[in-house]
Amino acid sequence: MTSTVKRVLFIVAFCSSMLAFAQPEEVQYNPNSLNPIPRYEQLYKLRVWRIMELNEKQNKGFFARNGEITKLLMDAVKSGEIPVIYKSDSLSEKSVLTKDEFLANLVSQQGQSFPAWDPTNTYYQADVVSFNGKNYELQVNTNRGTNPATSPAGEWLVTTQGQGLTFLPREITVINIAEDVIFDRRRSRLYYDIQAIEMQAFDQNTSTFKSLGWFKYKDVEKVFRNNPAKAVWFNRQNTAENKNFADAFLLRLFKGTIYKIENPDDDSIADVYRNNGRPYYESVWAREWAEMMLMEKEHNLWEF
Repeated sequence: MTSTVKRVLFIVAFCSSMLAFAQPEEVQYNPNSLNPIPRYEQLYKLRVWRIMELNEKQNKGFFARNGEITKLLMDAVKSGEIPVIYKSDSLSEKSVLTKDEFLANLVSQQGQSFPAWDPTNTYYQADVVSFNGKNYELQVNTNRGTNPATSPAGEWLVTTQGQGLTFLPREITVINIAEDVIFDRRRSRLYYDIQAIEMQAFDQNTSTFKSLGWFKYKDVEKVFRNNPAKAVWFNRQNTAENKNFADAFLLRLFKGTIYKIENPDDDSIADVYRNNGRPYYESVWAREWAEMMLMEKEHNLWEF
């Protein structure tokens, strides 16, 4: 074999090894998981979406008066404890929702605009004008030329008329949960790995439930742990056993009905039945059946 041929073979072998080395490694751990299970340990995995009705009896522990989980989440966003809000459960950078957009989503009824104050106009009692971003109501019979912001004799007073209404914590009655159901082949047990949760409120203007935003559960769980006095799951049977919201989710102390299982068309269970001309009540049964099928799947995996 000539030296030229040897040189060519060496170069080919070297390039092949470099190409193999340059291939990116497969990501084994989910960065959005609290306790990620590496992919090589996953015997079975399925993404499911659940709807958690906070007015249901089993979920009342998360919705105790003045201790609502929705209030804690709203306050966490406003204070910055939850740094990022998302438009969807993809939790991607493209679906990031700004804090101002989230606060805008909380508006249930838009405010009313009033005419700007004009020093040349004559105003009468109970007239409302806007000035420097605030609304003022006239307290005397008539007035002309008095600046509402100064009002030396109290002619004008700031009023809440025209301000928009926002959803109260008790008006946000739905939480959607996106989670991965994973069977760990090494530990031989099923794990529920919550990825994201969403708050929804009923919009009177459209008569539909309105999405307020998705949160990474990893961020939410941190809020629960950092606020033990507020994140209290109320035990109606024994208040000595009240728990942190994070522990309540970990122990599955909530009722969440499956409404979607991952599929190529990204259809919910209701969509699948609707697209096939089936009545709505059959999709309701199918949701319960999906829960039973997951239990059956876990049972079958235990037989291996």
